[in-house]
Amino acid sequence: MKSWPRIDGALSDYVDANWLRDDPLKRRLRQETAKMPGAGMQISAHQGQQIALLARLIGARRAVEVGTFTGYSALCIAEALPADGKLWCCDVSDDWTRIARRYWKEAGLDGRIELNLAPAIETLDRLAAEGLEGQLDLAFIDADKVNYDAYYERCLRLVRCGGLVLIDNVLWGGSVANLADTDADTQAIRALNAKLETDPRVDLALLAVGDGMTCAVRR
Repeated sequence: MKSWPRIDGALSDYVDANWLRDDPLKRRLRQETAKMPGAGMQISAHQGQQIALLARLIGARRAVEVGTFTGYSALCIAEALPADGKLWCCDVSDDWTRIARRYWKEAGLDGRIELNLAPAIETLDRLAAEGLEGQLDLAFIDADKVNYDAYYERCLRLVRCGGLVLIDNVLWGGSVANLADTDADTQAIRALNAKLETDPRVDLALLAVGDGMTCAVRR
């Protein structure tokens, strides 16, 4: 029998009270971002905590993020890295990432993060050309959906065997299950989901957090 829990109302408050570990700086960043246009692009606090836990579980030292926005997910990942760890962030917006840089600095984590303001495909290809292919531990993809497959292929090459590729928004508000929805973003996510299901290069799971997050472990 298929069953997915619906967590809202009192149950949502219970989850926050018993599983969420938060701090004032992260709350301030979420609150500032919530007032901005495009605020829905920010991951949830629970998702950030989950990503950080996964990074710690695999002993991540080097990671890449595709789509940084105001820096919340990067903050969660960078916190999980050791002092000599490094996170490469890919984004194209100076306005959004200016907020991110402010919070990274306040958290004392700016030294672990390299922000690349350029199309992510260019940055990922450069990292591979610089000898980082098969060297990273973690990749988090949360950017423009039409390029999801291109980001996935490049990130899969960059992570080591046993490394994680995390992909956000794979349920896309339920639109992926509505075949009448032929929006380009929906079709791109739907196509990648179908491809991943039979991809022999990875082990696969869906994490039911936020808008759905795929966890692909490179074999």
